[in-house]
Amino acid sequence: MPRKPIQMRLTEAHVERMRRDIAEPDSWPGVEVSSDADFAQFVHDILAGSDGSGQVWVFAYGSLIWKPACEFVEVRTGLLHGWHRAFCLGWTTRFRATDENPGLMLALDRGGRCKGALYRLPPDKVEASLDLLVRREMGLKPSPFPPRWVNVESERGPVRAVTFCIDRNSGRYVSGLDEGQIADVLARAVGSRGSMAEYLFHTVQHLELMGIHDPHLWRLQEMVADRIDAQA
Repeated sequence: MPRKPIQMRLTEAHVERMRRDIAEPDSWPGVEVSSDADFAQFVHDILAGSDGSGQVWVFAYGSLIWKPACEFVEVRTGLLHGWHRAFCLGWTTRFRATDENPGLMLALDRGGRCKGALYRLPPDKVEASLDLLVRREMGLKPSPFPPRWVNVESERGPVRAVTFCIDRNSGRYVSGLDEGQIADVLARAVGSRGSMAEYLFHTVQHLELMGIHDPHLWRLQEMVADRIDAQA
């Protein structure tokens, strides 16, 4: 049962303070962008691993919680064993970061457990919904966090869902940073689509609204707020 959220240290005022007018680059040298044919293949591959029930669920742990890529007809809280939410996808210089201040994004890394949101896709729009999802999450190839099917516990029983987990061999896997180093990155990185502070703010806020308290992210939002205040 969702509870009343605790007051966050990181606020909308901090997010607003980090707002910058940064233009979207015209090109991304050295980056291979996925094509329509690639997206169609991604959807085909995902469906090939489904259980054939006709129900397709998506397990969201980061920005998909507060900014879903597509429509859904049901939402539940889910618990995934064997994976944990971590700022381990880097070093990104797109969207919420730049070459000067690269950022870190959330992905699922091996070990532990993770609470998040389960979204059930409309049965009559599964392929169209997955197309929107992969266009959002797999715009570059090869993907550093490819989709995989996982078994998630929910309040109404186990659910098989598709989610996105880091490929530790992708060259984009970042590990070994302590919370202070991660907070340093999140308090600086800003790009054409906003700041990493905003990304963190919305993720923690929506997790709390769902009744999910992530101690690691909670400490990070406090540290990022402190750093933004110090910059000011």
